Amino acid sequence: MENISHILKSASLATAEISGLSANMKQQILEKLADELDAQLDKIISENKKDLDSMPNADPKKDRLLLNEERVNALAQSVREVAVLEDPTHQILVERTLVNGLFLQKKTVALGVVGVIYESRPNVTVDVAALCIRSGNVCVLRGGSDADETNKCLVLIIQNVLKSFDLNPAIVQLLPVDRKFIEELLTADKYVDMIIPRGSQSLIDFVRKNAKVPVIETGAGVCHTYVESSGNLEKAAKIICNAKVSRPSVCNALDTVIMDEAISVDLIPQMADLLKEYGVEIFADEKAYSILNRINYPFLNKAEADDFGKEFLSLKCSVKIVDGLDEALAHIKEFSSKHSEAILSEDGIKIERFLNEVDAAVVYVNASTRFTDGCVFGLGAEIGISTQKLHARGPFALEKLVTEKWVVRGAGQVR
Repeated sequence: MENISHILKSASLATAEISGLSANMKQQILEKLADELDAQLDKIISENKKDLDSMPNADPKKDRLLLNEERVNALAQSVREVAVLEDPTHQILVERTLVNGLFLQKKTVALGVVGVIYESRPNVTVDVAALCIRSGNVCVLRGGSDADETNKCLVLIIQNVLKSFDLNPAIVQLLPVDRKFIEELLTADKYVDMIIPRGSQSLIDFVRKNAKVPVIETGAGVCHTYVESSGNLEKAAKIICNAKVSRPSVCNALDTVIMDEAISVDLIPQMADLLKEYGVEIFADEKAYSILNRINYPFLNKAEADDFGKEFLSLKCSVKIVDGLDEALAHIKEFSSKHSEAILSEDGIKIERFLNEVDAAVVYVNASTRFTDGCVFGLGAEIGISTQKLHARGPFALEKLVTEKWVVRGAGQVR
């Protein structure tokens, strides 16, 4: 295959078909898709195993790649949840009649063709397809080579469901994994209306640099948890542990613990006792290293400069001791990816200052950053977590897969 222009053209042509579907029809499609995911569980797991067998066990992305019975069932349930969400298209936002008799409406409409580039996580294939179908969009998917067998299986299931409703399978398409086609996708502004990269910072940077199509960034999460001196240390240790170990390979997992020096001697042993059980490797600054070394923490390293601002995606984290809120805010400002940040504190004034000054999509008080998720926030499945400020920020879900159109009805008026 020399190029993918025929795929992109067919996607563009398919927009007319899906945008004309009723909300009820889109719901029926998704309900059948959920049933098919359940029915083809064994096939999905078998294809996923081919991808898993090709990835080294030590690769931190392996957990993201895995689809087992529990995860496939969760995918099907997520599709059902999207199916019953309110259709975000054709909502009337503004309605008025001008003095000259012109009747104006501003309404929501589908974006058109949405291109999504992502790595390792085959659940994204189903999530994106479900959200795009529900919102009347066509999607062009470019998954990573490490999940290609799984993605092919899932897209075939989706396309067969579309065919069962006599719909064009080009509504959901999977691109070849050859890297040479990425640039063609990024520059196909004639056929593609939006590109969404979901993955590593290097992927996002590449897309931003090379795209002619509008881009919404999602994925990269460098997440900090700051324990202020008034914080409840027992709760803090448990929150830190949860944020790091519950699923370390995802973007809302904790990367750096920041703590006030005043409570570091008391907090670090409590935190270390919990992290040690999971074999968490700590990269500590000089002050934190001294405390952790004194209590014989077994998985300890001296932090280098690049251990801060790093998305570990594994059972690793860095620790930074600061002199107070000002220094904590400065550290977060320098190293945050503007994804999810947390303060653990009982000081209301400092909490409000943290909430006001930290520039991130989601800011937490006394809670784990692991809650940053479209399903958890009641939005259904998500495309990803947007870390930018235009169009969508935070969990990027169904409600943001639309744009606006003005409709003006007249009776011969001229200007």
